[in-house]
Amino acid sequence: MSNNYPSREVVERLRRQYPAGCRVELVSMNDPYARLKPGDQGTVVAVDDIGTVHIDWDNGSGLGAAYGADVIRRI
Repeated sequence: MSNNYPSREVVERLRRQYPAGCRVELVSMNDPYARLKPGDQGTVVAVDDIGTVHIDWDNGSGLGAAYGADVIRRI
């Protein structure tokens, strides 16, 4: 059974790139039900072991940015 989870090295790189407390902006999200839109901003809470960046969005959403599907950038 294969998975699309990132390697440990990729997860560690994500944790360095998006440390808790840093600010990010959404570029794109591959979730038709998300109430987030490009340009929304938030604060990183943590990066989990499968590379999801957990974010407290300024609009109140707590949706994480999934590795390989969603695009965020540090601001």
